[in-house]
Amino acid sequence: MTKLEELLKQINRKHVYIQTHNFPDPDAIASALGIQELLKHNGITSTICYKGKIDRYSTDKLRELMNIELLNVEDLGAILTEEDEVILVDAQKGNSNIIDITGDEIICIDHHPENEKFSYRFKDIRPGVGACATIVAQYFFENEIPMDRRIATTLTYGIRIDTNNLSRGVSKLDIEMLYRMFDECDYEVIHMLENSNLCFDDLMAYSSAISSIEVYDDISFCNTGKDCPVIANISDFMLALKEVSFSVVYSRKSDGIKLSVRSEKSMLDAGKIVAEALKGIGNGGGHASMAGGFVPCTGSDMDVKLLEAQMKERFLAVIADVKKRAV
Repeated sequence: MTKLEELLKQINRKHVYIQTHNFPDPDAIASALGIQELLKHNGITSTICYKGKIDRYSTDKLRELMNIELLNVEDLGAILTEEDEVILVDAQKGNSNIIDITGDEIICIDHHPENEKFSYRFKDIRPGVGACATIVAQYFFENEIPMDRRIATTLTYGIRIDTNNLSRGVSKLDIEMLYRMFDECDYEVIHMLENSNLCFDDLMAYSSAISSIEVYDDISFCNTGKDCPVIANISDFMLALKEVSFSVVYSRKSDGIKLSVRSEKSMLDAGKIVAEALKGIGNGGGHASMAGGFVPCTGSDMDVKLLEAQMKERFLAVIADVKKRAV
């Protein structure tokens, strides 16, 4: 029995909800679309939902070009019931980057380190895979389900973005799925999305980050300003500096501070470090090379500045301890 067949056996309703993490990225959207198509092939309808907004130009352009319908969970409040079945993609129950909506989270498909506190009827969680879209693509090929150009293009873009064009956290399966989808892809669309991914406001965020950067040994910290949609890209950008091997980028939101963390040293596991650094004041986690976090804060500008200083001290202390134990 294939994983998709196991997954389908756990669904009892004719309609389900597919939930991505908050502020979904291309990998989350591609994974949700792929699962929606697989369910449709098996006679099950579905609604893709998320919390927050799609705040990157290229991600929203992907949604528009591929005609992907996503609903904000705030618009589903009067519709969802406790009996509704929910499939989580590119996220897990209990993580800081996903809201707990009304309904029963019965299935989880993800590629982040497993949160073992929660259980599902079916789960396919593979931290060794570079993108959730890779797992979903494999379901198509394992079950010999046709994949049209729209699905192949969206899944391919999701994989390329989450692995930074196969330069970060990539696995053999990621490469295999890209190879098998190659002939079906619209690479003109993919290249357009990859080459037109910044707005003027994004440049201002880069400017804020560059002007605020602080480097301690090989660890960098920078502030992108308020409501920055490209902190992950800026974190990658900072890691490109030859003086930096561990990057922490943060942006103030209305309800707290969002962080993006990158590491190019195997000794400095980004996911473990951010989880330890934010313990007690927020939440964080992710992969060894890329991770994220969130610290709640609704106080004054001074409160935020004090919190930012505290976060830096915590990161530096955790990293110093890791380096000390590695000697």
